[in-house]
Amino acid sequence: MQIIRVETPSAKYDVVTGSGLLETLAPRIERIAGRLPRRVFVLTSAPIWALWGEVFSASFAEPPIILFLEPGEKFKTLGSVEKLLREMARAGGDRGSLLIAFGGGIVGDVGGFLAAIYMRGISYVQVPTTFLAQVDSSVGGKTGVNLPEGKNLVGSFNHPLAVFADIGVLGTLPDRELRAGLMESVKAGIIRDRALVRFMEENAEAVLDRDAKALEKVIAASIRMKAGVVNRDERENGLRMILNLGHTVGHALEQATGYKVLLHGEAVGWGMIAALYLGRKRGTITGGQFERLQTLIHLYGPLPELNLKAKKIIAATGSDKKNVGGVRRFVLPVGIGDAGVVEDVAPPELVAAVSYMLAQAGPAPAK
Repeated sequence: MQIIRVETPSAKYDVVTGSGLLETLAPRIERIAGRLPRRVFVLTSAPIWALWGEVFSASFAEPPIILFLEPGEKFKTLGSVEKLLREMARAGGDRGSLLIAFGGGIVGDVGGFLAAIYMRGISYVQVPTTFLAQVDSSVGGKTGVNLPEGKNLVGSFNHPLAVFADIGVLGTLPDRELRAGLMESVKAGIIRDRALVRFMEENAEAVLDRDAKALEKVIAASIRMKAGVVNRDERENGLRMILNLGHTVGHALEQATGYKVLLHGEAVGWGMIAALYLGRKRGTITGGQFERLQTLIHLYGPLPELNLKAKKIIAATGSDKKNVGGVRRFVLPVGIGDAGVVEDVAPPELVAAVSYMLAQAGPAPAK
């Protein structure tokens, strides 16, 4: 078990990662909160609850109130939020209530947002169940929902009391979900941790075979990287922007495909390839570094094929929430283990990067 401390100007809390955390969840929360409140709500999805609900509930003396969110990005909406808020109100939730977000990244984002706005704010705990949520979205306090015009355009910064990342729940995670989540760890290595890049290169078989020690090392390193960045830039005014490597094009891919084709990590994987291409052309990475990092991304693939026009993807980048004053912001790698934000990417550069990505993502030629 490892404990990583997050310390920002507005919040201080621990991210606990290891095995067997679900079985002891209630007393762990009680130690942090002082006591369990009269109303404990759990936001989850039906598939997750069917797998882990019994284990989750076993440590609670009184059964918590379960709120279900339908799985999928199409339910990450203000409509879902209103429905859940009304369920909480009808169940007697008050300002002393506690919400536990028990699921993947979507559940975590929606749960954190619910906690931020119900009764003008109640406490919440993150218990992420996917690899991606454990290494990325559960840490740092970003919460929110999508609009038809773009991803995560409505939300707030709202930190949890704690994050409990139980590696044991990854045993039931589908291979595709695991590989998609690992893209965020690849990203973590590229932008901030050369040792993590090397470990993931040298231990891919153990990681993909779900070796507990290998997974714990990757998860802990990814969380430490993000915690270190968030500690220095809580509100994404500067350094924290580097966490968006691959996300400008990645979010555009999700939007352009109606959130129906790609998992978030898969979209980020393709987005990183576009960013690597742009970095190579601009000279922020060498040709050798480009090949090495692109190979690492594909090592944890395969990434799904794409059948899109570059024009549609480029248009979707215009609604990315990182843009300011109509300027598209991009994160580019600087060598291996560093990154920077640029705001002067010219349209021809963007077209070239997206076109390269699409050429890589197209159907394999017939033999």
